[in-house]
Amino acid sequence: MTPIPTLQTERLNLRPIRPEDFEAYAAFYQTERSHLRGGPLSRDNAWRQFASEIGHWSLRGYGPWAIEEKETDAYCGLVSLWYPEGWPAPEVGWVVWEQHEGRGIAFEASIRARAYAFESLGWPEVASCINAANTRSIRLAERLGARLDRRIKREDRPDFLIYLHPSP
Repeated sequence: MTPIPTLQTERLNLRPIRPEDFEAYAAFYQTERSHLRGGPLSRDNAWRQFASEIGHWSLRGYGPWAIEEKETDAYCGLVSLWYPEGWPAPEVGWVVWEQHEGRGIAFEASIRARAYAFESLGWPEVASCINAANTRSIRLAERLGARLDRRIKREDRPDFLIYLHPSP
């Protein structure tokens, strides 16, 4: 398995996910807010998804990081490099727990993860695949400089908007 690097920003550590992170993850996926990321999920299904996200590192050599505030050590959410089988494009994605929203955490973490994708992994392009109803993530993608590339209609799930990020 590829060792999972810890990345840093001015305010944040992007660190490997730990087993104790599951409680906050499961709590998020039991709320209605999670419907923009495939939820709500039962605790059992949240566990399976949590394990899948961690396993992405073994299968692809990249995956999600836990976002942790340096000042408080608070676990604030996830930022991910993600490209599972059947996914429309190599992605940088994010989710910040509700109590940490509105402070630029997703923005700061996404900039660092995106730089890692381009600089360390050599990705030629980075996208964000966003539920068409997720207006907050759409605004964040645009703030990150990403531009709408296409819409993917899906019968069984909400439509995705594919935003392409500028390369360095």
